[in-house]
Amino acid sequence: MADASLPTTALADGDAAHSAVRRAFGMSIGAAVVGVLVLVAVGLVSATSGAAGLPVKGVLGALFDWVPLIGVDSSLSTTQQNILFEIRLPRLVLGMLVGGSLGVAGASYQGVFRNPLADPYLLGVSAGAGFGAVLALGFGLDLSWGPFDTVPAAAFLGALVAVLASMAIARGGGASPATLLLGGVAMAALFSAAQTYAIQQLDETRAREVLSWLFGQLNTTGWKQVGLLLPYVAVCGVVLFVHRRHLDVLRVGDDEARSLGLDPARSRLVVIVAASLLTAAAVSVSGLIAFVGLVVPHIVRLLISHSYRVIVPLSALVGAAFLAFVDIGARTLLAPSELPVGVITAFVGAPFFAIVLWRDRWSTT
Repeated sequence: MADASLPTTALADGDAAHSAVRRAFGMSIGAAVVGVLVLVAVGLVSATSGAAGLPVKGVLGALFDWVPLIGVDSSLSTTQQNILFEIRLPRLVLGMLVGGSLGVAGASYQGVFRNPLADPYLLGVSAGAGFGAVLALGFGLDLSWGPFDTVPAAAFLGALVAVLASMAIARGGGASPATLLLGGVAMAALFSAAQTYAIQQLDETRAREVLSWLFGQLNTTGWKQVGLLLPYVAVCGVVLFVHRRHLDVLRVGDDEARSLGLDPARSRLVVIVAASLLTAAAVSVSGLIAFVGLVVPHIVRLLISHSYRVIVPLSALVGAAFLAFVDIGARTLLAPSELPVGVITAFVGAPFFAIVLWRDRWSTT
């Protein structure tokens, strides 16, 4: 009788597991739908708010009129349409791309390092990118040739140097995730010191411009910055989306991952490089916007799921909505003046980081 009951028990366990997977999948689909709706709502508020208020009906009409094969009369004047399509929408799209990029990169780092406190800036990417931008902005190298701009290029190059140096340090120390993080901290300290020294050599006007960039901003000149960032978002985003299942496997350890047919070293390298490139590209066009990569994945993890198969794509939606919402506050809280976006994210992220540390401390005692 006991032997006959074993298949029944195994079948029941399998049905329960299958039911749990279906519930998680259904919840993630529902969360994605809600996320898209929230993103659209935040985008509409962002497009209509600001020093020059735009009517919601006129904005919707202009957007539908812009879609091919759909003709809708818009009540917006020519000036209002220029504000919408040349200022508001480029800034909104840039904010969504930067927020989604930092959210996905943060989720990927947390998964690959098996550390919920990991952040895109732990590899020294922000400090390296900041140093590259300081050199370009501060020493008269901010030049443009068509779509090419030296500031994003210099920031991107500095970020790559920092990442490669961190990986070289980790390789010499055994290539463990902890060693890689420590290498990133060392590179961040080194590039921050070089960045501070470079700023001290600038005149007052240049120093003010550089510091404004370092505080984090979403100021745009038309769609140029969006065009610079979009290719990196497309390529790196697809790579991280494809590897999101690998992050769940890496959570159980390298030996178990190998037994399941996964090459941990290769998967970890691909994720780290893609996440670093994505972070560097975002920093190169927006400056240093901290804590998005920490806060956003935690929100998804606490509210939706602990699986990176869900966390990675939803972090893109939540990150986009989060930074677009923060940008509304940056433009309106002290209007007509404007707050740096990075300042607001720091005000939000620092207490959040402290709360996470406090919870982890008490959960382990």
